[in-house]
Formats: sequence, structure tokens, C-alpha cells
Amino acid sequence: MNKYPLWKYLLIILVVLLGSFYAFPNLFGDDPGIQMRGARGLSIESSVADDVKQALLKDGIEPTSVVFKGDSIEARFSDTEQQLKARDVINNTLGRGYTTALTLLPAAPQWITNLGVSPMYLGLDLRGGVHFLLEVDMQSAVQTSLSRSVSDIKTQLRQVGVRYRSVKKLGDGSIEVVLRKASDAEKAIKRVRNELPELSYTASTEQTDVLNFNLNAQQIEDLKTFALQQNMTSLRNRIDQLGVAEPIVQQQGDDRIVVQLPGVQDTARAKRILGRAATLEMRMVDEQRNSSAVSSNVAPAGSRLFELREGGSILLKEDLIYSGDNIVDAQASIDTQNGGPIVNITLDGKGERANMRTTGDNIGNRMAVVYLETVTETQKDADGVVQLDASGQPKRISSKIEEVITAPVIRDQLGKRFQISGLDSIDEARDLSLMLRAGAFAAPIEIIEERTVGPSLGKDNIKQGFMSVMVGLALVLVFMAFYYRVFGLVADVALVLNLVLIVAVLSFFQATLTLPGVAGIVLTVGMAVDANVLIFERIREELRNGNSPAASIDQGYGRAFLTILDANVTTLIAAAVLFAFGTGPIKGFAVTLSIGILTSMFTAIVVSRGLVNLIYGGKKIEKLAI
Repeated sequence: MNKYPLWKYLLIILVVLLGSFYAFPNLFGDDPGIQMRGARGLSIESSVADDVKQALLKDGIEPTSVVFKGDSIEARFSDTEQQLKARDVINNTLGRGYTTALTLLPAAPQWITNLGVSPMYLGLDLRGGVHFLLEVDMQSAVQTSLSRSVSDIKTQLRQVGVRYRSVKKLGDGSIEVVLRKASDAEKAIKRVRNELPELSYTASTEQTDVLNFNLNAQQIEDLKTFALQQNMTSLRNRIDQLGVAEPIVQQQGDDRIVVQLPGVQDTARAKRILGRAATLEMRMVDEQRNSSAVSSNVAPAGSRLFELREGGSILLKEDLIYSGDNIVDAQASIDTQNGGPIVNITLDGKGERANMRTTGDNIGNRMAVVYLETVTETQKDADGVVQLDASGQPKRISSKIEEVITAPVIRDQLGKRFQISGLDSIDEARDLSLMLRAGAFAAPIEIIEERTVGPSLGKDNIKQGFMSVMVGLALVLVFMAFYYRVFGLVADVALVLNLVLIVAVLSFFQATLTLPGVAGIVLTVGMAVDANVLIFERIREELRNGNSPAASIDQGYGRAFLTILDANVTTLIAAAVLFAFGTGPIKGFAVTLSIGILTSMFTAIVVSRGLVNLIYGGKKIEKLAI
């Protein structure tokens, strides 16, 4: 009676060792750091780490360490002030070919991280995290709509037989239509008004063959609202693909979006994914005029010269076959034949029909995959000071990357699915597939503010909150030891081990702990004590009924088990419901509560019984210290 078989003790020892091992990294905290990666998934060389270190030392900034990680470089600093100074130095040193991002790096010893063990993530309300403030270029959204309207006006005029000399955008945001015959003006105005109600006609008293159209005020407001909402949706999709727990994506004002990413380790990749507006276009190569156009560097009418990624140029027809808007799925993988990175593309119905028609009619010709990316940056002078325009706003410089990734020969008719090769790395393939899946931005965005943030409730409040938890835990430990004597000490050991196991499980699954999650842990601590109280009171009851100490221990644990199980199972069901129907912090509470219930069942019943068996098992007992 009151003896465990050897395998049970070995199981307890194994769980305690594993729990302590995975919980151990959480004792070391974090260091302010900067993470650097190659832009667009390009590789970063180890020599860059030496360049960064030399540049920092030259500016009087001494990093704790600068380490090359294979696909990234991590620089650590003693405080956030050094971190922020270093970011500007690194950006000026590396230039646009690299992406830098502020981060918090685990301060655990290298031998621990080499074993693949990491501390659990903490949410913004506990640890802080990465904060991005993004600005949507609303003017680009309006200009894009005007460009579409130019094309639509041409189509409508052709359909009613109205001939025109030109249809173009003007610098003041209007569209100018120059007709061949002034007598067609009324017919043209009527057609545009009927088919394109978003455009307003402005009469001209000087030239009767010149018509001016503008986007009406309501249409402009609708465009800006749509651009903001579409960009927020695309950002949420991208963040979901990154696997960030409990992110915050909120509108701020009329043209800004706040993104907070708690518990993010690879912040450089997050910054690169959030800030990029990349897509693809498929165009046919102008085979007949390609050689002469490339040699003369002059594109004939109806075609354009594009840069090839590997160098040189190629002539493509202006007619667009389809674009990233027609892509419904994209997955990165490795080509089984040559081992290179590829992206497997799935098209929608419209894209499939265009793909089948074009490739079927052009077997033996080349079709090019054009990569397009819009990069918007704030203009700064040589000293890094932000330049302002006439209205006092920061000057923005937008540049467009247009390059041909690959231009393979069409061997057979293509349909709904095909592959894109010619990418520089598997990282670029992953990033490109992620952005294509998440959807394009309705307007370019720029990260105008980036920082690591402290706890949203204030460091003092968090410190006091954890202090109250520790004081409460200490009082519970003292009370249990005083009231239940030896059995109370056993409960204290089980209670502390329960906390270690909760932290270990959160670390193992790399879950994010938030303030509601802490509330869940506190609740499970109370439930774990509750289980021991039920057991100990049952033992005391058996002793009062005249049972022997050994029998009382056995009966106490055995008969209290069903009551404990019932209480924990019902709470576990409630936690499952909270997780299923809750969002954000509620899910965080449900996760920690569920983990705590399972670990407290193990420690309060299995571990505490094992300790009691070691103390009293196999002995002649006259009296229990309970």
C-alpha cells in the first residue's frame, strides 16, 4: 500500500527534467536587437556582419554582439537607446539592398539556443513587441483609378463610333479627351455620363472638341475608404500567413494603419512582408522586333523594353495577358529536376481562359513573367534629416521595380496551374507566394514609424501585477505548509512544479502569453491548491473515522480523485468553448487555462502522491503530520 512502481517514479523524473529544461530559457529575458536580411529574399553574406560592426564602432556605438545566422545577421545592444541609434547607422551602411528591423532577442546562453530551446513569447501587454505605423498613399489610389478611367473612356467612345485624337490624364487630376470632330462632343458626353457615372463632365468654353472629366468628390472619398479597408485586409492576411499570435491591425486617422506584432522573432521578414507591394504580370515577348529593339535600346510602338533579372533587356508586348489579381493560390517549393526554387500558381477562371488562349496560340514563342514592386521612401538629406515639401509634409519618393524573372518558351498549352522559376532563393519564393496569396494592396503603403514598444499597461503596473502574483503565491505556500504540515510542503512542491510545467509547455509550443493568459495561470494555481485541499481533507476525514494512517492516505487520494476530475473536466469544457468562440485575449486566457488544468491534474495527483509515498510508504506509521 502507498507504493509506486519504478516506472511511475521514472515518469515523474522525466517530466520534471523536461519541464525544467524547456522552462529554463525564460529566466534570462531579452536583449534589444536589430535583425538584417537581404531584400526580396536575396542572401546576405557573412562579410556584411563585419561591415556593420565596423560602421557601428566608427559612430561610437558598441554592440554586445553581431552574429551571422546563415540567412540573417543579428546585432545585440545593451539598451534601446543604443538600438535606435544603431538602426540609422546600419540603414545608411547597408542601403536599399537589405531589410533591417528592430527586435527583441532571447538572452539565453548560446548552448541552450543551439539545442533548439527558446523562451515563450510574451504579448505586447507584458513584454512589448514590434509596432509599425503605416501610411497609405491615397493619391496613388486616385491616380490608379484615373488610369482605369482613361482606358474605360477609350472603350466607350470606340463602342459608339466616336473617334478621338487623345485621351490622357492631366497634372491637375482631370482627364482630357481631344475629339477628331467637335460635332461628336454631345454624343461622347452622353455615353460617358451613362456608362461611367463616377466621372463628372467639366464644360470648356474655349475648345468644343476638347472634353474634360473629373472623378466626383464622392467617388474620391469612396476610393480612399476602399483603399484603406483593402490594405487592412491584405495586411491581416499577410500577418496570418506569418503565424503571429494575437496581432493588432487598426485604422488611425484617414490614411494610416497601426500594426502591432507581439512575440515576433523574425521582425525583418515581417517588415519586408508588410511593407512590400509586389505582384506579377504575364506578357508575350515581341520575338520579331526583340533583337533590333535591344540593340538600339528603343522600343517600337505597342511594345516596351524590360530589364532582365540576370542582366540585359528584353522587348515585351504592351498587351497584358493577366496579372496577380487573377492568382487565387501560390505555393513555394523546390523543382525536383534542377533543385531550384519555384512558385506553383493557381489561376481563377478569367486567368485560366486567358492563359489557355494565349499559350495555345503561341506555342514555340516565349511568355515573360514580370515582377513588379512599388517602393515608397521618405526623402532624407545626407545627415539623415527628413525633407519636407511646401505644405510641411515629409517628401515621399516612390520607385518602381520592374524586371523579368523568367521568359520560358511555351512548349504546350497551359491551363489553371503552372510554375514560375528563375527566382533567386527559396526565401524569395516563399515571400512572393505569401504576398500573392494575401492579395495586392489597393494603394502603396510606407512604414513611417517602427519601434519596439514596452508593456501597454506600463512597466510599473506589470511589475506590481507580477509582484502581487508572487506575494499571493508565497502566502499560499506558507499557509499550506503551516496548516497541513508535511502534506502542505508536498502541496507546495507540486504547486511550484505546476507553474514550471505551464511555462515549459508554453515555451515548447512557442505560444504567446498575454495578461489574460496570466489570469488563466493564476486561476489554475488556485485550482491546483484546491485539488490538494480536497485530498488532504479527505485523508483527515478518514483518520477521524478510525482508519489507519496508511489506509487514510490510500482512501484520501482514491476517493477525492473523482471529485477533482469532475471539477477539472467541466472547467476544461468551459475553456474549450472560450477558445472556440472567443477572439484575441480570450483565446489566450483559454489556452493557458487548459494547459494549467492538465498540468495541475498531473502535479496535484500523481506528483504529490509520489512524494507522500516516498515519505510514508512501506513504513509503520503511528501518526500523520497533517
